This record gives sequence, structure tokens and C-alpha cells, in this order.
Amino acid sequence: MSEYSAACLETFLKEQGRLFDQPVAETPEEAEAFLEDCMAVVVKTLDEVREYFEEGYMDVDGLTPEELKEQPEVFSLPDGTYLIVEG
Repeated sequence: MSEYSAACLETFLKEQGRLFDQPVAETPEEAEAFLEDCMAVVVKTLDEVREYFEEGYMDVDGLTPEELKEQPEVFSLPDGTYLIVEG
């Protein structure tokens, strides 16, 4: 079973242009393979998004929650969770 929901894969396919100059996937299967390869994660809250970036040594101290959501690596999912994809 996939760790990425169908809604997650569709959101990534639709919005991947925010992070990449050219599409990296064209089908849900390709999106899933790409996300697995780059170890993308789904987190429940913006606090977890902030923790993820801080653990990766990215300085996000001055970012508001709205600015955090606007980072190109952060994809807001329909269920209120967040997909983080490091490009």
C-alpha cells in the first residue's frame, strides 16, 4: 500500500511546477515513484513542517505560518496535511 494518498499524488502532479522547472512526473504512478525516491514526507501540521525544516538545518525562525505554507517545497493537501518535497 502506498504511503501517499491519491489526493496527495494528484496535488503533487498539479502543483509540481512550483518546485521544478519541468514536470518530474505525469501519472500518479510516476509521482509516487518520484516522491518515494526523494523521501518526501507528509506531516499533519505547520508546526511539523517547521520542525522538519529546522531538523534539516533550514532557518525558518522568521517565517509566519502563511510564509511557511508558501515555501515551494510545501504542498498543502486537501485533508489539511502537508507534503514536503525537497527538490
